[in-house]
Amino acid sequence: MHCPFCGANDTRVSDSRLVADGDQVRRRRQCANCHERFTTYETAELIMPRVVKSDGSRESFNEAKLRAGMLRALEKRPVSAEAIEAAVERIRQSLRARGDREVNARDIGEAVMKALRNLDQVAYIRFASVYRKFQDLDEFRAEIDRLSQDTDQAPAMKTPLGDDGHGEH
Repeated sequence: MHCPFCGANDTRVSDSRLVADGDQVRRRRQCANCHERFTTYETAELIMPRVVKSDGSRESFNEAKLRAGMLRALEKRPVSAEAIEAAVERIRQSLRARGDREVNARDIGEAVMKALRNLDQVAYIRFASVYRKFQDLDEFRAEIDRLSQDTDQAPAMKTPLGDDGHGEH
């Protein structure tokens, strides 16, 4: 590391600490030439895949765009900001974990649909109506029916005792 004061190449680390919840390393350094001290911060550079849109064009992944789409669907719905941020982070991490250089916009849309389905059914239908370009009420009904069937088929909640919560065995 070059000294920002004299430009010498010979600096040594005198102290290192984790900061930002372990996502960053703070290093105190001292120049061997002029003896000045300075601080550097080190973070991992994690590159998100590029997004391939339906028309074949490519663009950089935009977390703000992802969040804005979800917030639009969740507008005036009883979902906490923390739950939304956690969903955005899960989507972002799953995209990065794939290890692909490119990802189809459709895959991101499906991930958003899945996240919204778990957060709020009304927001899910709102997003689905735009994402899947519903043309009439029949398409809304069909999606609501699919959602209802999936909800009805979900396994019953089990209590720690293993019964169905109704007290009957």
